[in-house]
Amino acid sequence: MERLEIQRIENEKLQKLEAKDLERRNEELEELYLLEACFPEAEKLKRDNRFLSQWKHYIQCDGSPDPSIAQEINTFITLWKEETNETLEEVIEKSKLVLNLIEKLKLILLETPPYDLQGKNIIQYQGSILELQELLHLKFNRATEILLRQASTLADLDSGNMEKVIRDENVTLYIWANLKKNPRHRSIRFSETQTGFEIPRILATSDIALRLLHTHYDHVTPLSPVLTPSQEDISIITDFVKEEVKSVQTAVSKDLQEEKKQQENESNSVHAEETKAEGQGDVKEQMCPVQEEPETTKYEMEMKLISETVLAGKHWKTDGISNVSYKPEERLITFNLETFCPVTLIQDAHINMPYQSWELRPLDVNKVLLTVTTVFTELQIQIKENLCMLASIKVNNKNHSTILEEKWMTPVSFIIALKKAGLNIFPTGHSHLYVVINYKHPLVEVKAYRQMALLSSAFAFCWSKWNTACDSKKAIFQVREHLLKEEPTQNPNWTLLMFSGDRAQSLKINESSDAFSEVLKEETEFHSTLYHMVKDFASQEAMRAVRRPSCQFVDSVCHMLLSTRLLSYS
Repeated sequence: MERLEIQRIENEKLQKLEAKDLERRNEELEELYLLEACFPEAEKLKRDNRFLSQWKHYIQCDGSPDPSIAQEINTFITLWKEETNETLEEVIEKSKLVLNLIEKLKLILLETPPYDLQGKNIIQYQGSILELQELLHLKFNRATEILLRQASTLADLDSGNMEKVIRDENVTLYIWANLKKNPRHRSIRFSETQTGFEIPRILATSDIALRLLHTHYDHVTPLSPVLTPSQEDISIITDFVKEEVKSVQTAVSKDLQEEKKQQENESNSVHAEETKAEGQGDVKEQMCPVQEEPETTKYEMEMKLISETVLAGKHWKTDGISNVSYKPEERLITFNLETFCPVTLIQDAHINMPYQSWELRPLDVNKVLLTVTTVFTELQIQIKENLCMLASIKVNNKNHSTILEEKWMTPVSFIIALKKAGLNIFPTGHSHLYVVINYKHPLVEVKAYRQMALLSSAFAFCWSKWNTACDSKKAIFQVREHLLKEEPTQNPNWTLLMFSGDRAQSLKINESSDAFSEVLKEETEFHSTLYHMVKDFASQEAMRAVRRPSCQFVDSVCHMLLSTRLLSYS
């Protein structure tokens, strides 16, 4: 009887709290909507910046085309096709402009909201990217042919063979022609480089030339698909939720369709596979297409541990690769090949997923630090205004330097740069097929990230082990007030929150509790938003600080949280 009486009192208390929450729900949501007005305002600023960028390009009149205008980019391509006698140096110099145009088109596809992109524009931009990529590769081939016609005039005084190295920040070209045909000269190393090769005896006396083209950009990976939404989809939040739900429901069937296509494509020639580069997937090994050759050719190539370009697909094979060795201190990879062929080093796209932990905390006005810890790596990302920067990276608990550090970029450009560097912490719609995730309903995730971004100027958030214990319609994380004037402490006082998208509550348990429980913390209430939940225990100074950040800053924080999907991938 005593136990039942206690339960009755608890139920009555809970019913009163739920009634109180329902009574003030509309008022709290109205206040949240006012705070979230920063998101459409940020979108307007980004749209204005896109128009301003187009205008600046127009008045600059530097001769370069606007890649978003079909007439200008088509004229540029046509005129370049007509130039047939360019040297390698001229092609490399022109490639800087071409690569810049390609990057601009890719950024337009990624940065422009779906409701601002028409289907015909998507087709136009993707077509222009493919044309530029193919034309650039064709130009390298033609310029190489022109150079080899002059091989005898460029012979090296010592070896009698032609050897030439041309490099810039995007491309390194190694060209060697066997003019002397001396069978004793089978091991060749390009001067002042770590790059070389060894040829079979039969080729050492033959009329052959070899070109190694090392690009610091990806010229083989197929374009990422861009979905074309209906004109009615004008809400960012609605677009995100619809696409995420759709991706989860159709991922398996799409994956099967892709596998079927890839199996059909494998019957085509290797050349067709390389030029079309169709199909995508996750490849976890170093791969190359293979042809039949009687003897072994050895290449010794220097590559960085973090693999800048990634090709996904089943068109690359490990057949014909042998004697692979790696020297970590020198970052030197050596291996034998059975034939001359394109070679790439591929990293598992999901090697950093799922994450072990994460934390988001304020650094300054309109500035936060996002820390994501994976099995191998700890990434620290600073976000300010509409920019992001890789602040530091640790690999196996040791500081690791990278060219990306201290470089501020827009969120989209930053994400692209990290992926290219092998630091992929950005799931796609198919990532859940390759890693075990802690799935959360997309609507719960979106609402959580938006409200966390709104509070990020005065509150710190971090991972909780109990997030895996609740169901997919709820997310659990830790939060605490974090004013800028505070000194850091080793044992900060975190509050454990559970959020379902339309209700937030403090939990009685903490990170050191023995078992999971959704019991409400004593002397706390239910709220409809995270903003009103933290308002119950926050200082007035912290709540004032929440209203100070710029809309671009809040939008950038939200963008990074949505891109990393910390609640599902931790």
